Amino acid sequence: MNFAACRIKRDREKSVRNRHPWIYSGAIQEVEAGAAPGDVVDVVGQEGEWLGRGFYNPASEIAVHLFSWDRAETPCDALWAGRLARALELRRSIGADPGPDGAFRMVHSDSDLLPGLVVDRYAGFLVFQFLVLGMDRLKDLVVAEAMKLTGAKGAWERSDTDARGKEGMGRTHGPLAGEEPPVEIEIDEAGARLLVDVRNGHKTGFYLDQAKNRIGSRAFMRGRKVLNCFCYTGGFSVSAAMGGAVSVTSVDSSRPALETAARNMELNGFSGEAFTLVNADVPSCLRRMRDEGVRFDAVILDPPRYVANRDALQRGARAYKDINMLAMSLLEPGGLLFTFSCSGLMGEELFQKVVFSASADSGRNMRIVGRLAQAPDHPVLLSYPQAGYLKGLILQGK
Repeated sequence: MNFAACRIKRDREKSVRNRHPWIYSGAIQEVEAGAAPGDVVDVVGQEGEWLGRGFYNPASEIAVHLFSWDRAETPCDALWAGRLARALELRRSIGADPGPDGAFRMVHSDSDLLPGLVVDRYAGFLVFQFLVLGMDRLKDLVVAEAMKLTGAKGAWERSDTDARGKEGMGRTHGPLAGEEPPVEIEIDEAGARLLVDVRNGHKTGFYLDQAKNRIGSRAFMRGRKVLNCFCYTGGFSVSAAMGGAVSVTSVDSSRPALETAARNMELNGFSGEAFTLVNADVPSCLRRMRDEGVRFDAVILDPPRYVANRDALQRGARAYKDINMLAMSLLEPGGLLFTFSCSGLMGEELFQKVVFSASADSGRNMRIVGRLAQAPDHPVLLSYPQAGYLKGLILQGK
C-alpha cells in the first residue's frame, strides 16, 4: 500500500527518529501531491529514508500525528482492532480495570498509539472522544471493536472540546451505539458510590485521572477537618469522609456540580452539619476564610487548567501561587495540603517552584511528604512526556 510522502526538514528529523508522535507544520518541507486532510502519509527524511507513518492534516498546527515507526505495519482494520485490544489488555495487566461497576480509561490517545482517541468506560457504558481527523474517519470501526472487547451496553460521544476546532472539525455529542446512558451513571470507585453525568459533565463526565489520588487520600484523613476546593461533584470529599474526616467542607462555583456532590455524599451515608457545601468562587472564599480565621487540618486544591497555552504560562503561574498561598494560610500546624496542577505546559519542576514561592511568601515552612500523578490507566509514553499533564504534591506545614 502506497501513501503520499511528507518530507521533514533536516533539523526536525531527530524528534521523529526518537518516536515523538507530533510533527508541527513548521517542520514539514513538502508534502507529495494528492495528500488530503485526514489521509495517512509516510514521513521521510531529507535523503528520502522512511521515518514513520501518521495522519496528515494541513489545517492543524500539529500537521502529522504519527502512529507507527514500523514500515511493515499497514494501517488497516486489523491494526486498529489490535491496538484497542492491546490497550485494554495493558490496563487489565496492571489492575487498572476495576470491574464491571467501576470506571477507567481504556485508551489514552498517543500513549496507546491511537492518536486523538480517548475511550473511557463508566460501568456498562463507553464514552468516546475523536480529536484527530484521521481517527475520526475510523469512528465506526473503533466503536464497534471497543464495544465487542468490553461487552458495553452502549456508547456515547463527547467530541466537544476545542481540539476538534484545531483539526478543522465541528463538535459532536450524542449516542454512537447500543443503549443510551442514563442521565447519571452510578460507578464504584474502591467502595465509593459516585454519580457521573457522561452527557454533560466535565471531560467525559468525571476526572478519572484523579482516581488513584482520591483513593490514596483516604489514608491521610482520619480525625481531620477537611476543605475540598474546586470540588466538582465531590469525589475527594467522599474519599475524605470515607477516610474518617470529622468534617468536610466542599467549595465549587458550579451549583449543579455541588448538587451532584450533595447526592454523592448522601449516597455514601454522609450527611448533616459535618458535611457542608459552599457555592462560591474558590479564591474569594479562601480569602474570606483567611480573614475570618477559619482553619483546617487538610486542604485539597484541584483547580481547573490555568495554563491553556504558552502565552498564559506566567499568568497561570501567578494564579497557582495565589491559591496555594491562601490554602497554606488556612492550615493548622501539622496540617496537610494536597495541591495539583493539570496544566500540561507547567512541568513538575516549575510547579514545585511556584508552590515553594507560595510557601515563602506566606511565611509557612512546608515539607513534601508525597508526590502524586495521574492514574496508571492514563499512561505516559516516554517519547511523549506531554501526556503526563497531571502532577501533585502532598505538603505538611509546621
